[in-house]
Amino acid sequence: MGLYLQESGLIPDLVLCSSAKRAQQTLDLLGLPSDTDVHIEGELYGASTAALIGRLRRVGDATRSVLLIGHNPSIQDAAISLARNPGAVASKFPTAALAELLLPEIQWRDLKPGVGELTALTAPRTLN
Repeated sequence: MGLYLQESGLIPDLVLCSSAKRAQQTLDLLGLPSDTDVHIEGELYGASTAALIGRLRRVGDATRSVLLIGHNPSIQDAAISLARNPGAVASKFPTAALAELLLPEIQWRDLKPGVGELTALTAPRTLN
């Protein structure tokens, strides 16, 4: 998935990662550039869908892209909630899957359900 992010030009401005060991291992395996702004946050461990979206609403306006690393079912449910085409993510997220959501030109604090477009759902097993 790290190679996929790099080859696709999907290096995030900000990474919000759960404090869980497995989430941090996932982050490490991505091999993101060392200057990537990474926040390891205990509140993301076991967070509800509403809490995840609430956290995204607190992202600074200068941040253009965020990678959220957390846990199911909340991560999947957040993607479903934010996407205006939620059927594309209705099946279970595989481990380390990446949902890419394109959001309109809004400020993070204005984030609400149904504003994004799911542009891709990529699972590690689909990459060669």
